[in-house]
Amino acid sequence: MLEVHRTHRANILNHSQVEEPLDRHGWSASKLWNVANYHSREVWEETGEIPDHGDLKDELKVYPKYKGLHSQSSQRVLEELAEAFNSWYGKRKSDSRANPPGYRKRNYYDNNGRRVHEEHPRSTVTWKQNGIRHDTKNNRVRLSKGANHKEHPKAWEYILVEYETRPGVEVENLQQVRAVYDRANERWELHLVCKDEIETPTAPGTKTAGVDLGICNFAAVAYSTEEADLYPGNRLKQDGYYFPKEISKCDDSGGETATRLHHKWSERRTHFFHSLAKHIVERCVEKRVGRINVGRLAGVREDENGESKNWGRHGNLDLHGWAFDRFTSILTYKAKVEGIEVVEVSERNTSKTCCVCGREDDNQRVERGLYVCEECDAAFNADVNGAENIRLELNRSNSESSGQVSGDRSTGWLAQPGVYLHDLSRGFQPRREVVDCKP
Repeated sequence: MLEVHRTHRANILNHSQVEEPLDRHGWSASKLWNVANYHSREVWEETGEIPDHGDLKDELKVYPKYKGLHSQSSQRVLEELAEAFNSWYGKRKSDSRANPPGYRKRNYYDNNGRRVHEEHPRSTVTWKQNGIRHDTKNNRVRLSKGANHKEHPKAWEYILVEYETRPGVEVENLQQVRAVYDRANERWELHLVCKDEIETPTAPGTKTAGVDLGICNFAAVAYSTEEADLYPGNRLKQDGYYFPKEISKCDDSGGETATRLHHKWSERRTHFFHSLAKHIVERCVEKRVGRINVGRLAGVREDENGESKNWGRHGNLDLHGWAFDRFTSILTYKAKVEGIEVVEVSERNTSKTCCVCGREDDNQRVERGLYVCEECDAAFNADVNGAENIRLELNRSNSESSGQVSGDRSTGWLAQPGVYLHDLSRGFQPRREVVDCKP
């Protein structure tokens, strides 16, 4: 049997009854985040190191704000902050403009633009199993309150939420509940994380696909010697330039408008990752692929000496905004459900080696989208060439040198791969025209 986790979104039916306690817990989560953020910055300035979530828990568990939530909910806030600081630490190696995680606050201004007061926004609150009691018959969950928010009599020391999911959804084996505030509709909703057990799936076939992640094309996928696909990152690039500009126009980088823009940007990026992973897995099932080779991400961010690569000001912004490692995790999960194995392989020299004859030359990639081999006179899309080398495992340590392939290999599929563009409502759709490879 295979364990999978599914998240179901649910409307709250008794919203008027639970809105006030959910608000208080959302505010408490923001306060705890800010206190922990301040502490983390102090530690960073004094020692040059970032405290991990264990250090934060030890330091803040006696702090009053920690008791504003159930203990596991407080732990999750600190875990998220530690993850955010680690992400920032990785970004700042190649982008000096990267800012540490911000404080969670919302400012209000008068007609003259003067700030009149400030309050904490409603942050997402997570309850784990010890803080949940699930009534499956009546579609209700009982969520434990933090010690500071408990009331008497004892029956009111929890929040009883009645929920409704979309038709056909059965909420069983509930592992986690997240209360998420929908700013657009000004109401709370639940995200219910359930554990399911399914029969261990059988791989669709024995073929191998190769995935090359990049900046211009977010993903190039080689399924065989006969077919390959390209997934341009235009949508991500547009968002990567639009949202930072809009956020920079905000009077307060941690205010309501900036927070809303950050949230929308994150949701669009997450939607892109899930749509792309789903489409690639569906294509792999069609092509009877049982294994997906993905270029190891260290090669994207670091050079041969382990130093951080400098892709230029805009390149670094794009690279970090796309979170390749997060996409790989999503792809791995979705592929696993279909019985497909995802393996990270070395991508060293895959972009400058001809997948037809094996010649290695830094000068063969004459343009961003064109690879020309002087040895075998082949010309094809450069990103797909990298994906094919990853599929063939160019850097295998065994005697089978898969970068040099014998036999007649047509390069038409390499020069004109299928191209899929992202549509917000329909996912990835094929672009009919041939991909443009400029000579």
